[in-house]
Amino acid sequence: MKNVKDDLADRELIFSRVLDAPIDLVWEVWTDPEHIQLWWGPDGFTNTIQKMEIKKGGEWSLIMKSPDGDIYAHRCMFREIVERKRIVYEQLTHPKYLATINFESKDDKTFLHWHMLFESRAYLIEAARTFKVDIGLKQTAERLIQYLSQLK
Repeated sequence: MKNVKDDLADRELIFSRVLDAPIDLVWEVWTDPEHIQLWWGPDGFTNTIQKMEIKKGGEWSLIMKSPDGDIYAHRCMFREIVERKRIVYEQLTHPKYLATINFESKDDKTFLHWHMLFESRAYLIEAARTFKVDIGLKQTAERLIQYLSQLK
């Protein structure tokens, strides 16, 4: 019989890192549209944040433009907001997933744990093949790290 935990591992992407920035700054760049539009997305993408209501049930709508000029409209719903601790949002447009971002203060640094959960292993594989979500998460996280280094 298959273990539920094993099933989760088959359909998740995870990024964890200690960031060289205090939790207040990391929280701000995640929750302020003026900041997040500057680092969000894979390499070369630009963003227009249409709406970002940082509250449970709040909407997050954004337009991402690829380096090739392709346009991707995303609509998300915030499921949980615990200030300086956790953001949980559900992406309602393809590729659909549930993201949980945990923030933990480590003196003047922040431990960030970013977890993306897809509905099935097959859907994750298709999202990786079509949208390159696996590469996108890594590049987005690296852009966050670079952006934070510029603010110090």
